[in-house]
Amino acid sequence: MTEVKRWTVSVFVDERDSRTYAEARLQAGDKTRLTYLAGTGQARLNPADKDIPEIGDELAVARALSDLGHQLLLTATADIQATSDRPVHLSR
Repeated sequence: MTEVKRWTVSVFVDERDSRTYAEARLQAGDKTRLTYLAGTGQARLNPADKDIPEIGDELAVARALSDLGHQLLLTATADIQATSDRPVHLSR
């Protein structure tokens, strides 16, 4: 039987001064090697728009998850380069 890996992403959302902030934290790996990464995102309420908090949450979280995904690609690129003798270019 193959081992199932568990990667956990926790998302935290906070609102201050008409801005919504989000942080997406990844914990991945096993007992021998753990990886911790965090992505951040924010959204701001345009004064001309209706105040609908869910929209700010969605935008800020989407941006935090996108940032986290980009950091994960950079981490994978660095890991591949560490084991090879040539430059690595991963695309989204």
